[in-house]
Amino acid sequence: MPARPRRSCLTVPGSNARMLAKAATLDADEVIVDLEDGVAVAEKEAARTRAVSALRRGLGPTTALRVNGRGTAWWEDDLGAAAEARPDVVVLPKVESPEDVAAAAELLPQAIGLEAQIETARGLVEVERIAEAGHGLEALVLGPADLAASLGIPVLTIGAGSMDYALARIAVAARANGLQALDGPWAVLDDEEGLLASARRALAHGFDGKWVIHPSQIGPVNEVFTPGDEELARAERILAAGDGALRHEGELVDVASRRLAEALLARGRAAGR
Repeated sequence: MPARPRRSCLTVPGSNARMLAKAATLDADEVIVDLEDGVAVAEKEAARTRAVSALRRGLGPTTALRVNGRGTAWWEDDLGAAAEARPDVVVLPKVESPEDVAAAAELLPQAIGLEAQIETARGLVEVERIAEAGHGLEALVLGPADLAASLGIPVLTIGAGSMDYALARIAVAARANGLQALDGPWAVLDDEEGLLASARRALAHGFDGKWVIHPSQIGPVNEVFTPGDEELARAERILAAGDGALRHEGELVDVASRRLAEALLARGRAAGR
């Protein structure tokens, strides 16, 4: 799997100079400059220019540019801007086929990685094929709002509605192909309880991190996706308990338990623990 930490991925509209400047001072693992849904149509061109400047200055440990989708009037120019600015990653929205990934990769330097957003019923049906696309693909991202609209889920809040099936299917496709899995945002600001519930649901499906839309969401999301001291200590004790099936701290542990412990310790190392 890619080594980049992606516990919290902060999305920032490319049209907002103030937010772009602040993003560089925050503790998000990844900063995504958005040229798609976060930017009004009339501001697309100016946002692209501002995004290139911000990405060249540097915004965080991992920088990303979300372009407009294949087939839109801005797609090729956005990818051209990415080739110029050289972010670590380009985020591709509304991916529905491996060809969407390949078409973008043809217009980008090989050093730039890709993340594919799964945001439509068609994209979810094709997620296994998309995960096999290659071309520098590093992660699959659940896009909850557009997916809910595509599925006809009657909600009005980004991140609301039942997404367990989509989370599970994206997680399996990602892991089977050595990719990371990322959850989309929780849009209710000043609702830490709802944010934590959403993040924990994604973690319970094996996700590596979550998109955030406000600085106040970064810390709580980082904490959810970072194993705690007791979890890490218990994982170490399981590995030290011995081989075969045995009773340990009131539970049966065996070889599968040790694989769980190794996976949790790997998650901790990725988070810098």
